Amino acid sequence: MSFFAILFALLIEQVRPLGRHNPIHAGLRGWARWVSRNFDAGKPHHGWVAWTLAVLGPSLAALGVHWLLALFVGWPFAVLWSVAVLYVTLGFRQFSHHFTNIRDALDTGDEPRARELLAQWQQVDASELPRSEIVRHVIEYSVLAAHRHVFGVLAWFSVLAAFGFGPAGAVLYRMSEFVGRYWKYRSRTQLQPASVALQSAAARAWHVIDWLPARVTALAFAVVGSFEEAIDCWRNHAQRFPNDNDGVILAATSGAVNVRLGGEALKSAFAPNSSQTFRSAGGEAMADTESTPGREAEIAHLRSIVGLVWRSVVLWMVLLALLTLARLLG
Repeated sequence: MSFFAILFALLIEQVRPLGRHNPIHAGLRGWARWVSRNFDAGKPHHGWVAWTLAVLGPSLAALGVHWLLALFVGWPFAVLWSVAVLYVTLGFRQFSHHFTNIRDALDTGDEPRARELLAQWQQVDASELPRSEIVRHVIEYSVLAAHRHVFGVLAWFSVLAAFGFGPAGAVLYRMSEFVGRYWKYRSRTQLQPASVALQSAAARAWHVIDWLPARVTALAFAVVGSFEEAIDCWRNHAQRFPNDNDGVILAATSGAVNVRLGGEALKSAFAPNSSQTFRSAGGEAMADTESTPGREAEIAHLRSIVGLVWRSVVLWMVLLALLTLARLLG
């Protein structure tokens, strides 16, 4: 029943998106902060203990509720719980307003406003970006955000749902991404930063957890885009990006819509005059890279990216519907 849970969660999220300052996300931030404060003693094994508690704790709690509902109340209530978990962990509306506002500003020719919105979204210095670079960075940020907020969650939920662990997969993926980003943010802005050991454990765990979903997303982009060019760019240019998983997604995107991605990285707004680079949506440091082949980024490419993402969602839903139908008929 994972198909119906995902479908209803996406529909509800489109009609009534979860607000940015909601009590659920606030509670998870408080949980991650409490774990790091009480279990992060600076040693490597302490980092892994803290990460395990911060990520696996909520994941197992979500799974426990799911099983209790299925065993003692009935499977319809377990499906409703899966919808609730997906509503919190999955959704375009958690980031798409940034993309839409920047695109609208560029459509009206208001480049200063577009730079301001981009800077606010990613906490970077975008004051001197030319129009094509604004578009290029918006494409890169938006594709990675779509992967982390939608396709990565779909991958982990769908795979584990086959074994009855669906809600745990969704929470595991989103919490892994969140704690790595949040602990890096605390290290730059808080008086009691997370230790290097804790940040390292979170980054390593996130790389492993995101390895398969990143390649599934890249493959989906290739299928619904220009397949041969996407695969060729994936094989030959993914290594140009500093993060292996992000590089696979961005290279496939570049080939799928024939747009040049990669190049000079924006500097962090926390230290605009230094050599510090910005952090991507997953918290990894992004550095200057070599560009992929393709056309220079234009406004039209933003519409192409929207189409690429939605076609990928349709592809996911069709595949899940076919698997659900086969299971019901079998």
